[in-house]
Amino acid sequence: MHRPTRLAAIGGVAGPAAFIGAWGVLGTRLKHYNPLHDPISRLAAIGSSTRAPMTAGFLAFSVGLALYALSARDHLSRRVAALAAVNAAATIGVAAFPLEGFGGSFGHAASAFTGYATLAAMPAVHGRRGGKALSAVIAAALVLSIVDESHTGLFQRSGLTLGDAWIVATALSILQGRSQP
Repeated sequence: MHRPTRLAAIGGVAGPAAFIGAWGVLGTRLKHYNPLHDPISRLAAIGSSTRAPMTAGFLAFSVGLALYALSARDHLSRRVAALAAVNAAATIGVAAFPLEGFGGSFGHAASAFTGYATLAAMPAVHGRRGGKALSAVIAAALVLSIVDESHTGLFQRSGLTLGDAWIVATALSILQGRSQP
């Protein structure tokens, strides 16, 4: 495997790890924040003491996913790569339009929705066994995070973690010279 492809695949591990690590740690540090109820974006909201590190977590995920997209193009499919690239851009949008920030909630919501949709679609588009079922579970959790305000954080973290785990698994399979997890 070429060195650039290997480095790109590492982005599919490092990006999700940075993102999950950021919300996992920062969610324990912000006063009056409840990870079961509050969305991850609350950690990067205007005025939040955790705004800078959570924004860095979003951006690290974006960079990692953009690199992963380069590797996915050659080892998974062009459609998975395109979804990963759009997800990386959507995540930059989530960081650029924080809660209570510039652009109001529309920019943030549109970016988050695009990120949710592309993340949920990746396993199904990849076309491997179980991919459609996994996509359905991810999508269901992310939809529940929007409609069930009492457990937004729980459902959001569940859907995002499942999607990110799929990205990590496929990135590791690329690193091992296989094209499926």
